[in-house]
Amino acid sequence: MPKAIVIGAGIGGIATAIRLRAKNYNVLVFEANDYPGGKLHSKQVNGYRFDLGPSLFTMPHFVDELFRLHNQKPEDYFNYVQKDTVCNYFWDDGTRFSAKSKKETFVKDASETFDEPKEKIADYLERSQIKYDLTASLFLEKSLHKLTTYLSKDTVKAILQLGKLDINASLDHSNKKAFESEKLVQLFNRYATYNGSSPYQTPGIMSMIPHLEMHYGTFFPKGGMHQITQSLFNLANDVGVEFKFGEAVEEINIANKKAEGIKSQNGFYESDIVVSNMDIYPTFKKLLSKQKQPKKVLQQERSSSALIFYWGISKSFKELDLHNIFFSADYQKEFKHIFEEKSLYHDPTVYINITSKEEPSDAPENHENWFVMINAPGNYGQDWETLIKESKKNILRKLNNILGIAIEQYIDSEFILDPVGIENNTSSYRGALYGAASNSKFSAFLRHPNFSSSINNLFFCGGSVHPGGGIPLCLLSAKIVSDLIPEA
Repeated sequence: MPKAIVIGAGIGGIATAIRLRAKNYNVLVFEANDYPGGKLHSKQVNGYRFDLGPSLFTMPHFVDELFRLHNQKPEDYFNYVQKDTVCNYFWDDGTRFSAKSKKETFVKDASETFDEPKEKIADYLERSQIKYDLTASLFLEKSLHKLTTYLSKDTVKAILQLGKLDINASLDHSNKKAFESEKLVQLFNRYATYNGSSPYQTPGIMSMIPHLEMHYGTFFPKGGMHQITQSLFNLANDVGVEFKFGEAVEEINIANKKAEGIKSQNGFYESDIVVSNMDIYPTFKKLLSKQKQPKKVLQQERSSSALIFYWGISKSFKELDLHNIFFSADYQKEFKHIFEEKSLYHDPTVYINITSKEEPSDAPENHENWFVMINAPGNYGQDWETLIKESKKNILRKLNNILGIAIEQYIDSEFILDPVGIENNTSSYRGALYGAASNSKFSAFLRHPNFSSSINNLFFCGGSVHPGGGIPLCLLSAKIVSDLIPEA
C-alpha cells in the first residue's frame, strides 16, 4: 500500500488524511504540538471551558461527508444544533438588532430596524445567492490552477455574467449602492472579516457570504468548536491514520523534482505523497528552503490576526447570545489602523462568543465564558504589551457603555491570546488567521495552488492556500487535494 505523509494536524490536514485513507493510502500525520486541531483547540480554566480559535460553524455537511466516506454515521461521532439567531448586533447609540437565520424574518426585522424597504434587502440577498451559485464551483470546489477548471460549463457561465459579481468594486462600495442605512452597510461590511480582509478593499463578490449563513444556516457543535476536530481525529484513528505528535517536520525531501518523504527530529520518513497543511510561508521558508521560492505568493499582504481576551464572567446576560457584535463608530478608521498603520483603533469592533449559552457546562452556574475578540494586524514587532493594555480599557469602556454595567467587576478569570501567540502556537506567518488577505480582485488567483507545479507528489492544504481560510474552505482544500491524487 503506498504511503502518504501529511504535515500538520489542523482541520485541513486531518480531513486530507481521512480522504487519502479512503483512497487506500497508509497515512502518517506529523504535528509539532502535542494535540490535534491547530487553531481549533480548547482550554479549561477555573471551571470555564474556552474554544481558543474559530467560533463560527457553518456548512456542517462538509464535516459529515468525511464520516460517510468511510461508511460511518456522523452522529456516532459528532452532533450539532442549528441556531435560530445568527448574531446579536449592538451600536453605541443604543440600536440593537438580532439577526435571525430565516431569510424572511431577517428581511422583515432588518427593514423595521434600519428603515430600509424590504424589497431592497430581499434583492440584496438574492444577488448574494447568484454570486455564490455562479462562482462556487470555480473558486471554492476546484483548483484554480488547472486548465480543466476553465473549460467547464460553470466557468463559461460565470464569465458571461461577470457584471453580476461586483469584482471591480469594493464590498463597501457595493453595500453603499444597495442601502441608505449606514448601520446596515456596516453589518454587511463585516463579512469581509470572514476571510481576514478589509471591506474597503476586498471586492464586492464577498457579499455572497451572507447567503451561506442564511441558506446553509449557522450551527453549534455539541461539546464546542473543539469537538469538530476531536471527532475527526477520532474518525482518523478508527480508520487507521497514524499520528506523530510533538514531532516537528524539519524538511521535505526532494530528489529528481519529486517529493520522496520528510525529515523530522527523529530521522527520515519515506513517502509516495507529501501534503503540507502548514502555513505556506513557513512551508517554503523552512521545509522547502532549498527549492525555488514562489515570491509573489509569499509577498502577499497577510490577513488580519486577532487579539482575544478569554474572560470567565460571574454573571449571566440575557441580551447576549452565542454570537454578539459591538460595532465601532468609525469602521473605516478601524480598518485603516489594522491594515495601513498595523495598529489597533481606540474604538474597536468587539466580538463576543459565549458557548455556555448553548453548553451550560462550559461555565459555572449563572456564569458565562466570554471569548472577547477584536480584529488586529499581524505581528510586525509592535509593542503588544502596551497595545493589549490599551485595548482592554477600550473594550471595557465600549461594553460598559452599551450594556450599562461595569463588566470588570465580574471578570474572575482571564487569559489572553495575541498575534504573537497565534504565530507561535500555529506557525501562521505573522499570526495571520487566513493566510493572505483578500484585499484585491486578484487575491484568489495569487493564493498558492493545492499542488506544486515543479515538484511531483507534493501538495498543499489548509487556510493559507486555495480556496482560503475558515473551516468550510479548509475542508474544501482537503477535498481538492484528494481529487488531485490518484486512487492507490
